[in-house]
Amino acid sequence: MNRKTPRNQVNGAERSSIIRIVYEESAVIKVSVMYPATEGAIFDHDYYRDVHMPLAQEKLGAACICYEVDKGISGAQPGSAAPYVAMCHLFCESVEAFAAAMAAHGTDIAADIINFTDLTPLIQISEIVEP
Repeated sequence: MNRKTPRNQVNGAERSSIIRIVYEESAVIKVSVMYPATEGAIFDHDYYRDVHMPLAQEKLGAACICYEVDKGISGAQPGSAAPYVAMCHLFCESVEAFAAAMAAHGTDIAADIINFTDLTPLIQISEIVEP
């Protein structure tokens, strides 16, 4: 498995292995993009998973090691409302690599958001302490 393997051909165990290998070789960060659950908001999960995230990975290029897509189903108590309708987590080699890729292609990635939601995402960059 290498970074050019299509996302849909990588299972969770392989993704964890990739992150662990890269983590051991260099610092790894996680960029979390979270879409708050909001009454009446629009969110097309299929478009997000099948079109937007592959587009984001393509535009970010080598800066994006891999990514995960989450669909909110519940809060802390089963059956309670999820605080986020969706999230993605981009695993990147460094803040600098992510920032450079976003400087070059962030406008294209952001322009696609209107095709799947009317929500404004919250973004957090985290250091992965233990993969």
